[in-house]
Amino acid sequence: KDEELIWQVGEKELLIHTPVFDVYKQKETAPNGITGDYITTKAPDWVMVIPVIDDEFLLVKQWRHSSMELSIEFPGGGCDKGEDPKESALRELREETGYIPAKMTHLGTISPNPALFMNRMHIYLAEDLTETGKQELDADELLEYLRLPVKQVIKEYGNPLYQHGLMGTALAFYLRHIYCEN
Repeated sequence: KDEELIWQVGEKELLIHTPVFDVYKQKETAPNGITGDYITTKAPDWVMVIPVIDDEFLLVKQWRHSSMELSIEFPGGGCDKGEDPKESALRELREETGYIPAKMTHLGTISPNPALFMNRMHIYLAEDLTETGKQELDADELLEYLRLPVKQVIKEYGNPLYQHGLMGTALAFYLRHIYCEN
């Protein structure tokens, strides 16, 4: 029974505040009386956009500081405070690639890592793209955008340059949309 699995959250303590996320320690109690302190991370919701032009994905290549390597992935980022996820997706696509879509389809929302993170990631398909010719990168954002064949990206996923775990989730949503919903 579900009610026998749901823990109650008690006292919370902020351990670390960063520009990207906050880390909390929270006391929790299980239905059977077990108690413990658990670490949670509160971050803004994230978006990832799958831009498609003909039979190609529009992707970004950038340095990832934690993995210390270049990564090819779909454009995306964090939602600004009070910003609707679709607006965040449109903004991130425009800022990182200079493209704007005529059509945006919400493919799904997930919990990126429910063991540690409290936020959600929203995945969108962007179609009928128009190139503005102008990226609007953040001051510390260095990236290039590129177009690669859809089949190549799917085949290469999991190999060096294609190791962003959430991109795999986005690819699964894309494949479901293409093969199961149309």
